[in-house]
Amino acid sequence: MFLEEKELEILEILEKNSRISIDSISKMVDLTFEETSNIVKKLEREKVIVQYSADINWRRVDGHEGVTAMIDVKVAPKRGVGFDEIAERIYRFQEVKSVYLMSGAYDLSVIIEEKSMSEVAFFVSEKLSTLDSVLSTTTHFIMKKYKHDGTIYDQGDEDRRIVVSS
Repeated sequence: MFLEEKELEILEILEKNSRISIDSISKMVDLTFEETSNIVKKLEREKVIVQYSADINWRRVDGHEGVTAMIDVKVAPKRGVGFDEIAERIYRFQEVKSVYLMSGAYDLSVIIEEKSMSEVAFFVSEKLSTLDSVLSTTTHFIMKKYKHDGTIYDQGDEDRRIVVSS
């Protein structure tokens, strides 16, 4: 889909702050409220804007730290559907936050969030690895999030330890 310059500007603004008002956006792109509102509605209808979300720093919420794992998955694609069928089976699990087709040693990258490492292990051993097309997996645990989708986390936190030699 080809987008006009103003449509691209609106997307860039919303990507940085999805809570910004239509009124503020219209002033930033020099359009009327109605024109801006119509563009946003069109972009939503055409599924260019898929959803609005918030980035949450769960480390700041007691009892909600959880465990995030990135799982590399090697699969045997099926004739006629390639990787799409197995990717769909994987992304339908409620634990799965993201699935990406990758180049390199592994075919899919799966990101899941659970409450504990044992829950991640259960997901990998009992759900993911048992799927017909899955040949192997490698699980990586995210230890700390520094930056995600352009947002820097924990900058200047009191738990950051900096040692300075004199």
